[in-house]
Amino acid sequence: MVLTYRYRVKDATAGRHLQRQARAVNRVWNYCGETQNAARRHKKRWPSGFDLIKLTLGSSKLLGLHSDAVQAVCKQFAIARDSCGKRPRWRGGKSLGWIPFQAARAIRVQGDTVVFRGRRYRLWLSRPLEGKILCGGFAEDARGRWYLNLQLEVAQDRKHGSGEIGIDLGLKSLATLSTGKKVGAPRIYRKYERALAIAQRAGHKPRVRAIHAKIANCRQHFLHEVSTRLVRENRRICVGNINSCGLARTSLAKSVLDAGWSQLRSQLRYKALRHGAEYIEVDERFSTQVCSACGARGGPQGREGLVVREWSCSGCGARHDRDINSAINLLVSGRNVGLQQTEIPPFREGKTLKPPPSSVVLCSDCTMPRRPMSGSLTAMRNYRSAIHARIDSA
Repeated sequence: MVLTYRYRVKDATAGRHLQRQARAVNRVWNYCGETQNAARRHKKRWPSGFDLIKLTLGSSKLLGLHSDAVQAVCKQFAIARDSCGKRPRWRGGKSLGWIPFQAARAIRVQGDTVVFRGRRYRLWLSRPLEGKILCGGFAEDARGRWYLNLQLEVAQDRKHGSGEIGIDLGLKSLATLSTGKKVGAPRIYRKYERALAIAQRAGHKPRVRAIHAKIANCRQHFLHEVSTRLVRENRRICVGNINSCGLARTSLAKSVLDAGWSQLRSQLRYKALRHGAEYIEVDERFSTQVCSACGARGGPQGREGLVVREWSCSGCGARHDRDINSAINLLVSGRNVGLQQTEIPPFREGKTLKPPPSSVVLCSDCTMPRRPMSGSLTAMRNYRSAIHARIDSA
């Protein structure tokens, strides 16, 4: 698998030389933007990454850049343009420094130092440099510190545990596990919020950047500890696909962004891949309302039901903790997804009893229409229409 390792550049004087090359990278990027504008103005086809490389051929010596850096900038410009469908933004003096290279031949590693364009840069080796180097680049953060990012091809030689776990993400508790344990939310931003407000009112920008970096580093360290422990203990990890981007546009934005749900899921994904475990994101709709004991749907609903943390099932009488019940349902859904079961369970009798989510599979001999594994949008619409018709008839 491919991982990105990040090492901080140790030299105090390295920033001056890297900053000079970063300005040259901005020139190449802006030249690609001018070429794009000219092609659009004359109604020509957009130049590809290969076309931009041919136009910049022989400019590396004049710009003081490695030829691999010029080619990497051209390719990245074409990728960014095609993804957004328009010319990317210009890179100017306020842009953070960035010097990419697309092959390992651009640098030479010698212990805790790397040689790039004939100049040595010492690194803080926070971890051993192991594996085959594919590509990388130098990058600057908001505080003016430079880092070397290397993409390495490493072996999947780490072991995982034997357990299975479902994870329900939240705000009061960062993660509620199907085993009944809860991981409390650290609320790191709230901890430094007062100091950040004082620095912002005083207009002390270096202090503001330092506090933001402290918050990001503390959050990342905490999430790394949690994700590593979960992957080492379990062979199957099932997480709900909560829409963090949508919730970040509501009144809960500050707490949602402080929790770092997307970062936690990203860490669980690549760590599970390296340890040989199974990572599954399942649909969490109705996971809070469905009883994990009998499958009845009678839990709290809507915004008004958020204050209800415990509830009793009207079908079997079981009492549930809201988050633990959701985590158990997510684990059941993840098991069925892992077994490639796609059928919908039959409906239970009763006024308050409704089926669990579509990803939760309880049997294989139901009369419901089969969900298409893959197909066109029309096939999915026909499938949903059949489901709604079955619900109305029930």
